[in-house]
Amino acid sequence: MKIKEYYDVTVIGAGPAGLCAAIQAAKAGVSTCLVEKNGIAGGTITAGGIPCPGIFHAWGRQVISGIGWELVRRTREESGEPLPDFSTTNLNEHWRHQISIDPVLFAALCDEEFEKAGVIVKYHTMVGRATLADDGIELELCGKDGLYPVFSRRVIDCTGDANVARMLHAEVRVSDPCQPGTLCVYATGYDPEKLDLEAIRSAFDAAAARGEVSCEDTGWSNGFNPHFLFGRGNNSNHISGINAGDSAGRTRIEMAGRASLLRLYRFLKKQPGLEKLAFKLNAAECGVRETRTIVGKATVTAEEYAAGKRYDDAVCHAFYPIDLHDAQVGLDKRPLAPGVVPTVPRGALISVNTRHLLAAGRILSSDRLANSALRVQATCMATGQAAGALAALSVRLRTPAEEVPAAELRKMLEANGAIVP
Repeated sequence: MKIKEYYDVTVIGAGPAGLCAAIQAAKAGVSTCLVEKNGIAGGTITAGGIPCPGIFHAWGRQVISGIGWELVRRTREESGEPLPDFSTTNLNEHWRHQISIDPVLFAALCDEEFEKAGVIVKYHTMVGRATLADDGIELELCGKDGLYPVFSRRVIDCTGDANVARMLHAEVRVSDPCQPGTLCVYATGYDPEKLDLEAIRSAFDAAAARGEVSCEDTGWSNGFNPHFLFGRGNNSNHISGINAGDSAGRTRIEMAGRASLLRLYRFLKKQPGLEKLAFKLNAAECGVRETRTIVGKATVTAEEYAAGKRYDDAVCHAFYPIDLHDAQVGLDKRPLAPGVVPTVPRGALISVNTRHLLAAGRILSSDRLANSALRVQATCMATGQAAGALAALSVRLRTPAEEVPAAELRKMLEANGAIVP
């Protein structure tokens, strides 16, 4: 089949990492294609129902900026909301430093930026095959009307699951077990302050003993979690035991997530004060915390992350506590020491054994504990922008990504608002 579409850079996945990678590459003046399986950019921010990116600030100063930050800032501005106060940092309540945004406005602003930058966007499209060539990567894309070939000089895997890396036989790490996923809903029709939580807890324990509900339906394995009701369902449940890195796993976790919500709905509707309970969908798909990571030319370890190691080839900062969810054991949370701001090395974005391939977002090369902190949206945005700049410069300079001069990379990133360590 004759290839008719050629791109300098193709980004697979339009989540927080991919959208920033594509905009950065296109702004650098190289032809850029963005491939996304859903019909909307944003990933976990939009389709995953977690529209609260962070963390951009650490210890009273901004440590992540650039394309992602500007989209977040403009979304708040568009909705008439001021930005929160970032003058202090309390990692015991790290979620308070995330920024709540309107996901509809955010996605529309992403589309606007794609058009301004000249990104060729392909929604409702997936990669069916990827093959290495001497001067790039041959892709077979699958759209609604079928398969067609595309050639790209560089590819950035921002799928969150290292799908393209797997197709190219790149070395990857597979988590076993994976952190549980979460299917977000918004629960309405009740007043949390008027509920008899002890009576609900007792009834829940009895229902769990009969097998009618699972403790993880409200979050953790140690019984009923009232946060589901006080938090109105948002980011509360846990769907465990499934690696959702491929389509079969994704199917299982989506069906298991909806089954979990149905069990819980049937139980809660019978409880006094919850007769008018309703679940409103605020996520098109189950949020997945962990599946695979690439094996890169550098690997971020938990020890290096906690120490705030300043890599010689650092491309961005990261800031989030180690935050490993385990539905059985609980939350392994390890706040960073005061003043510590970790960094991400260039080598963590470059596959160790596959030419022309970069990766960004939660699949960057890291061990499991470090990845539980690096997977969050602000860091994904920063690594995505760095990968987009690396790919563009690699094409322009006709050199491997690891040989792009550090000064050139810094210049491009800083010209587009990024903060480089």
